[in-house]
Amino acid sequence: MKHAESDHLELASQVGQLLEDQGQTIAVAEATGCGLIGYLLTGIPGSSRYFLGGLSPYSRQGKVRGLGMSESLLDEKGSVSSETALEMAHRVRDLFDSDLGVAETGIAGPGGGTLEKPVGLFYVAVAAKDGRNICQEHRFEDNREENRWQAARATLELVAKFIEKGTCGIS
Repeated sequence: MKHAESDHLELASQVGQLLEDQGQTIAVAEATGCGLIGYLLTGIPGSSRYFLGGLSPYSRQGKVRGLGMSESLLDEKGSVSSETALEMAHRVRDLFDSDLGVAETGIAGPGGGTLEKPVGLFYVAVAAKDGRNICQEHRFEDNREENRWQAARATLELVAKFIEKGTCGIS
């Protein structure tokens, strides 16, 4: 599946409209995309009304020092896990005092994968100020660039569903 930036920007525009309609703000933590989601969200004129900022905690040090994550969580669960993605979403939400915190973490490739955590494994998460949260696992199979674009798309789709459904019971 090849990405089309215009399709991603259209989805980002939909997310932005949903955020505006709900009067909500968003902040992002992107461990693998390193700003791709923020780039897409801020590609929309007027995005400053809902986008508060983001971090790219690519390294363990970035997660610990930038987001204030626990080293014990990273030791126990690893940088690529549902627990880590959710914690990143909570931390970035708190850091920017946004209504929603969004995070992605994964293994883009071509190296870095294991049998348990193969290349293409990603977790995307949303954490709301009101206590609702969700995390999804994705397994992509394309190359590094496509994995990053697919993770950005999956994250934006999750945010849109989260806002539209208003519940953490999203399938």
